[in-house]
Order: sequence, then structure tokens, then C-alpha cells
Amino acid sequence: MATQQLANNLASAMLNQDDPDTVRAGAPAYLLLLDGMISDHPDDQSLLIAGARLYGALAGGLIRDPARVKLMTNRSRVYARQALCLRHITLCTNEAATFDSFASSLKAIETTDPTVLYAYATSWAGWIAARTDDWNALADLPKVELLLERIINNTPDYDNGRAQLYLGVMRSQLPPALGGKPETGRYHFEQAIAYSKGRDLMAKVEFARRYARLVFDQPLHDRLLREVLDAPVEAPDLTLSNTLAKQQAAELLAEDYF
Repeated sequence: MATQQLANNLASAMLNQDDPDTVRAGAPAYLLLLDGMISDHPDDQSLLIAGARLYGALAGGLIRDPARVKLMTNRSRVYARQALCLRHITLCTNEAATFDSFASSLKAIETTDPTVLYAYATSWAGWIAARTDDWNALADLPKVELLLERIINNTPDYDNGRAQLYLGVMRSQLPPALGGKPETGRYHFEQAIAYSKGRDLMAKVEFARRYARLVFDQPLHDRLLREVLDAPVEAPDLTLSNTLAKQQAAELLAEDYF
């Protein structure tokens, strides 16, 4: 219990930091410590999830070197998959199976606790995002969507709407002319904002970047980004993300996109 509490405290300390440079400088020590704790307790699900979460958070916005992002998202996925295999071995072994086999394995899971499935889905999503040039990786997106659908069907507000945010991004990839359904993406973005009570500023940044730009809605785009710039940065476990969201909002507004 003490080990798990330390891991959770480390993750929270980083996620609640408002200075990204401090996190970048201190992260290596945190990660090495967490790696050592997992090495000593490889069957500790809570530690594995904390490791997956922390590596994923760093790769998702703080690291700019593509090679390092790939390494970190891979470590995040490995830890999340280890946690999954401890709990749901059939789904774990069917990860690379056909979509139908994977879906059947997921359907057979009776638990309503989404913790492991969410860590697995989000780490996999981050892994794919770091490999957009790999068609084999992109082919796994429907499986990730299925995992997230399972989570929001049972718990629509899970992680203060972050599960909705992931689906919003995934479903805002193609314009209607190419068969996309961006309005579905818009729905998930709006749900993410509602469930976080507007405190998750990255939801508004991604709404602007993924949806508003896709459908060329400049008034929505600019309104969302100005709301981000005007909002407070502090929020439990969102402060680091919100700080990055403000930086990205300023950059997006400065671009001559429309």
C-alpha cells in the first residue's frame, strides 16, 4: 500500500505542476524510480497503471523528439498491457486477433470497473498517435474505439470526460466528403467539456484543432481558444495539461489557418 501511494503521489505531483520545464527536468528521476518499483512488484496492477499513466502523460505533450515519444508510448503501452493481462487474460491474448475476436473477448468481460480497460485504451491510443506513418498501427484504432465505447457506455463521465475526449479526437479525422462523421466527434468534445465542468482546457483545444478546423468553423475555433486563454489553469490532476493547453491555444490562434 505504501508503494502504491508513493507511485500515485508521484503521478499527481507531476500532473498538478504548472511549470512544464520543471516536469521535463524532474521526470527522468520519477520515471526511473517508478520503473524500479514496478521491477520489484511486477504483479502490482496499481503500480503498472501509474507507470502507464505517467509515461503516457509525458509523451503526450512534454516530449518533442519523435524517437523519444515512441519509446515512452511503448513503455506506457507495455505497462498497461501487463496490468490488463493480470485481470483479463483472454482479452490480453486476443490483442492482435481479428476485430471480431477482440470484440467478443471484450464483450465477455463482466466487470464494471473501467480502470484497467481505460489505462489500456489510452496507452494504446498514445502509442498509435506516435506512429501515424505505420498503417499496421493505425489499423488498430477500431479496437481502441471499441474499448472507449465500452467505458463511456457504462460510465459516460469517466475520468471527468477524458474518455469522451479521446473519442472526439478519433472521430474527427475525416471530413464528410471522405466519409467522416465529424458531428459525432463534436458530440464527444461537448460531452468532455460538460463532464469536466469546463476545467479540462485541452478538451477545448482539441475541439478547435480537430473539429472546428476540419469543418472550417472559424468563429467556433477562435471562441474555444480564447476561452482557454481566459480560463484558470489550476484544476486537480489537470494543471499540467491545462498549462500546455494554454500554450497550444496561443499557438493555434497565431496561425493563419482560415
